[in-house]
Amino acid sequence: MRRGRGLCAADHASVPPGGCAPSEGPQRRRPRSEPSAAAEYPDCGPVTPLRARRGGCARRGPNPLSGGDFFMKQTRRSFTRTFAIGSALALAGWSQNPAPAEAQEVITWRLQAHLPTGSGSWNDSVVALSTRVAERSNGRLKISVHPADSLMASSEIFPAVARGVIEMGYSSPAYFQDQVPTGGLAFSIPGAFQSVWEATYFWKHLGFEALIREEAQAKGVHYFTDKLYPTELVLKEVPASLADLSKMRIRSAGALQRYLAGVGAAPVFAPGSEIYLALTTGVVDGAHWGAAQEANSLSLYEAAKFHMRPALGIGGVEAFIINEKAMAALPEDLRDILSQTLEENFWARTVEYQHQEEKMLRELAQSQGVTVAQLPQDVQDKMREAGKAFRAEEAARSPNAAEAVRRLEDFLAGMGR
Repeated sequence: MRRGRGLCAADHASVPPGGCAPSEGPQRRRPRSEPSAAAEYPDCGPVTPLRARRGGCARRGPNPLSGGDFFMKQTRRSFTRTFAIGSALALAGWSQNPAPAEAQEVITWRLQAHLPTGSGSWNDSVVALSTRVAERSNGRLKISVHPADSLMASSEIFPAVARGVIEMGYSSPAYFQDQVPTGGLAFSIPGAFQSVWEATYFWKHLGFEALIREEAQAKGVHYFTDKLYPTELVLKEVPASLADLSKMRIRSAGALQRYLAGVGAAPVFAPGSEIYLALTTGVVDGAHWGAAQEANSLSLYEAAKFHMRPALGIGGVEAFIINEKAMAALPEDLRDILSQTLEENFWARTVEYQHQEEKMLRELAQSQGVTVAQLPQDVQDKMREAGKAFRAEEAARSPNAAEAVRRLEDFLAGMGR
């Protein structure tokens, strides 16, 4: 049965001043006009069965179980216990958790690139990597990026990184194949791959990049390929035959300069900053500067409307290079962040670049009248022949280059070529 406030538990009788007596049968309910124990003793509080058995309420001062005093005491005790526990946990965890980013040392590196700021890879590779590393390190590692020729000539980037003049560089292996003999193959492997996935398989699964890294590390440099993509010609006119191509002067650089000479063209070197002028003034009849995105960044399609396929070669035209001592001096977590970000960058940029290429060619066709054209069959046959001779020459440059060519020839044989 429901128990009323101020009643004896057994039969709901009111509690007399002396408490509830043992039940001797039914008792009458006290009239409402008679004062109850709660009324006589306002500090008594509700009469519970336990209190009833102990003799009811006594005048012992304020009830500790009622009113604001009890709440305040409990609040103070709870706060004291919480504060003590929290302080202990905070002190215990102080030495285990890293200090906030603002309390830790901020490390700033300089990166020199061989590309101008107008290049697509300047924003999508160089600036994007710097931003990503800063975010992932909570601002503890900042990479200050500098475009082509702002700190030094592009040909000086690798030596500067090796000596520790700058901590990091973004350059093409075409500029440092004398220091890294496999650089000629890394820049582009002509007459070999028909698609980017084949090059990717060779780079990562067949260990070609590991061979490059071994040579670079001997010079005190860590090597990370930025991405893989084709290098393709941009021409003013489509040659009708190999004989027509042999009459063309084509701007080239690095190992591809030797390769084009082997195909029968007349390669001419010019730095990237001079290609546009050479095309518009008729010094050259065509050029290669990466694929469509890079060629467009130099406005080459204003003077040359034909984008030629198949590619001269597919390779890692650019790479991030890092001074070995600077890398070793980083805290372990920052080394891991930087290395992991660079590895992720390779896969993301390789795929992204192919998508961007197709979009760019469609846009160029609509906006500038650019046409994707095929090189004549006799030119393609000569390209494959020249590619084999090129690889044989590159194999003689170093033991690692020879091993790379051996693995490549085995791969191509397995593909029926």
